[in-house]
Amino acid sequence: MSSQDIPEENLPAAQDTTHGAVKVADEKNPFADPGLPPHEHRIQDIDERAAKRSERAVALMFTLSMLATIGFIASFVAIPVEKIVYIFPLGHISALNFALGVTLGIALFAIGAGAVHWARTLMSDEELADERHPIEASPEVKAKVMDDFRQGAKESALGRRKLIRNTMFGALALFPLSGVVLLRELGPLPETKLRHTLWGKGKLLVNMNTNEPLRPSDLIVGSLTFAKPEGLEEHDHGFQNEIAKAALMLVRIQPDDIKDKQSLEWSHEGILAYSKICTHVGCPISLYEQQTHHALCPCHQSTFDLSDGAKVIFGPAGHPLPQLRIGVNDEGYLEALGDFAEPVGPAFWERG
Repeated sequence: MSSQDIPEENLPAAQDTTHGAVKVADEKNPFADPGLPPHEHRIQDIDERAAKRSERAVALMFTLSMLATIGFIASFVAIPVEKIVYIFPLGHISALNFALGVTLGIALFAIGAGAVHWARTLMSDEELADERHPIEASPEVKAKVMDDFRQGAKESALGRRKLIRNTMFGALALFPLSGVVLLRELGPLPETKLRHTLWGKGKLLVNMNTNEPLRPSDLIVGSLTFAKPEGLEEHDHGFQNEIAKAALMLVRIQPDDIKDKQSLEWSHEGILAYSKICTHVGCPISLYEQQTHHALCPCHQSTFDLSDGAKVIFGPAGHPLPQLRIGVNDEGYLEALGDFAEPVGPAFWERG
């Protein structure tokens, strides 16, 4: 429907376009003011039925946002964290994460779309021209403000009442600490969890693939085997958190080829046990070159020499892989003789 189809009495009254008047260029003002173009009325401005349709559309978007927000809350409460679903083309993903992302996205999008549609179709779209004016205050206003400030400072007696002044500053300085204390509820404190793993004296080394305790005869020279602590099972609650610290990499090297004296003392018949977690960003190390005794992290190519205390010889890793001291128990199984001597994985700010 165009403006020609609307009865003349329904058209809005003509607007004052003084500021938009076209000016002609002359010698004093070579750049003419083109003025504002003629205002074109929207269909919603001249047809109440169209305005009602836009109103219903905006209300529908806001209602959709409310329903999506309710869906977000319901998803958070009802969907188990461990539930996995298949969604084409994303594949197998967390049902909770997918539901929360979709509902939150719809809620935010609907609010934005409703506000934009409201502004473009129902709010005034008249273009107004206003002459620029000085932003700064006049000298008279500045002088009055400064006089009022000095008068207020004098009446408050802040300079003379030092007890009030000092206690007020103390209250203002301490009050933000209440907000800092609330941050404590964001999660449990790490305490010393980053410094310790499940390894301890007498813990058997269990093969990650067979789930059986390891004997020295199970490892041959040049082999690479991954191990976990005795008693840690995949179905245990918190398995991922524990294995991320306790994952072990076992290599067997000829004792004469081990360069580092401490590494040799902490090994058993050339069997060395190192943390599998890269000291750069915590990726699992799984590549081993038996001729050079080098272990390579596949994420950023940090390279460690396992025959020389797992020292970093290439890449961004900041320190060697921690070594676990091992031995053999009375039954002939490999066992840990304690925990790692230093925290595994990447460095953290409070590590000393």
